[in-house]
Amino acid sequence: MEGVGRAAPAEEAVRYRLFAATGPGGEALLRRCAEAIVVRFAPLLAAYIWQQQPFCLRYAPPRGETPAHIGGSTLFGDNVEDEWFIVYLVREITREFPGLAARIDDSDGEFLLIEAADFLPKWLNPENSDNRVFFYKGELHIIPLSEAHEQECDLSAASPTISQALALLSARSAEFLAAEPIRTAVYKRISGYPEKIQASFHRAHCYLPAGIVAVLRQRPSLVAAAVQAFYLRDPVDLRACRSFQTFPPDERVMTVVTFTKCLYAQLVQQKFLPDRRSGYTLPLPSHPQYKAYELGMKLAHGFEILCSKCSEVSPDSKRNVLRSPLWERFLSSLKEKHYFKGEMEGSAKYMELLHMAEDYFEQSVAKPESSVELSPGDEILTLLQTTTIDLKEFEREAACLPPEDDDSWLEITPDDLDQMLKEARSESLPASDEEEQKYDLEAVAESVKAFVSKVSTHEGAEMPWSPDESPVTFDVDSFTKALDRILGADSEELDSDDLDEEEEFDFSDEDDDDLDAENQRQDQKLSPNELIGSLKSYMNEMDRELAHTNVGKSFTTQKKGASSVNANMSQNAGPNSGAEDTELTPVDVDMNLVANLLESYSAQSGLAGPTSNILQSMGVYLPENADHIGSNKGATE
Repeated sequence: MEGVGRAAPAEEAVRYRLFAATGPGGEALLRRCAEAIVVRFAPLLAAYIWQQQPFCLRYAPPRGETPAHIGGSTLFGDNVEDEWFIVYLVREITREFPGLAARIDDSDGEFLLIEAADFLPKWLNPENSDNRVFFYKGELHIIPLSEAHEQECDLSAASPTISQALALLSARSAEFLAAEPIRTAVYKRISGYPEKIQASFHRAHCYLPAGIVAVLRQRPSLVAAAVQAFYLRDPVDLRACRSFQTFPPDERVMTVVTFTKCLYAQLVQQKFLPDRRSGYTLPLPSHPQYKAYELGMKLAHGFEILCSKCSEVSPDSKRNVLRSPLWERFLSSLKEKHYFKGEMEGSAKYMELLHMAEDYFEQSVAKPESSVELSPGDEILTLLQTTTIDLKEFEREAACLPPEDDDSWLEITPDDLDQMLKEARSESLPASDEEEQKYDLEAVAESVKAFVSKVSTHEGAEMPWSPDESPVTFDVDSFTKALDRILGADSEELDSDDLDEEEEFDFSDEDDDDLDAENQRQDQKLSPNELIGSLKSYMNEMDRELAHTNVGKSFTTQKKGASSVNANMSQNAGPNSGAEDTELTPVDVDMNLVANLLESYSAQSGLAGPTSNILQSMGVYLPENADHIGSNKGATE
């Protein structure tokens, strides 16, 4: 294990570590791997907008039982897609660099296993999962328990060290390949990349001060910090927005800003009115560009808050890192991968893409590990000092802006939600018409009986996913002892209330005590089978007494020559007909079970309820009640 005092990832952060799988990796080798990885994946990394922190690889020396590696930790905040994009990157890195094996976890632990929780083997639990899950050669691997532990099913077995796991992985990786359902569940979550990156962006018109437009041209990623500053504002932050010393509203222009969908949703869903002293005013909501004015006002508040938090010490001048050989290789990789999309060198679009690449390179690749991180406010002020603001040029560009993206994805209808839930289910209904769908009610009854027969533990009940489960064992001796404890309790086991009742009603007669003692001695002489037979005779006698009451009318009884589930629900075994029969007609347990389930399901009226939840957990999906839907439509008409 990594040690008791190992550092865990921060909340809402993902940690990734890449180890040399074929042997101990030296510092020089691992650093060269980190540079090669950055160059290889430069087009993806440069074009991405991160919620809080970017993907960043740093060399980490050996510490305790953790060998030297390259890795990092990224805060993803509210945008969980950043975390899964990193999972995609890590998998692709191990595919492109087969000598590396990767571990990835977050504050929840092995979140890859959480994603595939329905398909994990029973021996795998949070206590023994450390250092067992790796990406190696582009595939997900799980190091199993040792053979001795596996035979004993020792769930408390200690996890291997990383060095031990790497040695096993490099020697016998084919044996440790995760089961196909586990891999499918994880790979489905990261499917769609890298095309999914562009789909995660949202471009919107914003009416912004010219200074902010110039800053975003140089550092498009600063939009994330500005949105977060506005989204997490407090009354102290808003004091700086009363006067707007850095970005006054005098010189504003219309522009297009690229957000991620998460950032855009955070900004547009906030209800906010600016302080009258700020100078920012909004047109009427009926104005065709009201949303652009509102978004620009909110974004300007975020930039102003960032600048108000910068340190009084003037930031260092921009490091001249764009002349290093690594930058030349980084830029060459961008050109080879068509990052600039055929734009002419020096054009406005080319320069925008180039600034994005420079931004990522300076912040994540070339920044010294010992350097003090520059705050977003300091960086904004530095850019304002070194960037020329051409208001006339901005106004000319505003006259021919491309259309903004449709934001109807913000609204989800109930039908959309139902469709999303159906797609998320591991098993879905066939796509055929409702009339063609066949629902086996016998399977419903068998699933419920399998669930009831399943032996549960202190961790909870297990749903019967597989019908090939071993039958429940019945220990007759234990059962009779339990009955003896319940029905034949000694006077010493009675509590004080029972003793008081005995004294009050004078149940402590000597003859009765002698009789009870004699009965107990006789019961002890009986064999377990005789006790079971005696219990059955009591039950038969109770059935005969209940046959003369109305209780039997509430149950459906079996019909000769018919299946239990397919039998008609006829009440043909009432007390009048059954009272005279010497042999009682048995109750159709399956039919009563299915009938009660369907009645409960119908009472849910299409909403979530106990019946649908239990059946869906067993993989059984019932159709909607067509009769109920039809009656509702008739009532509305």
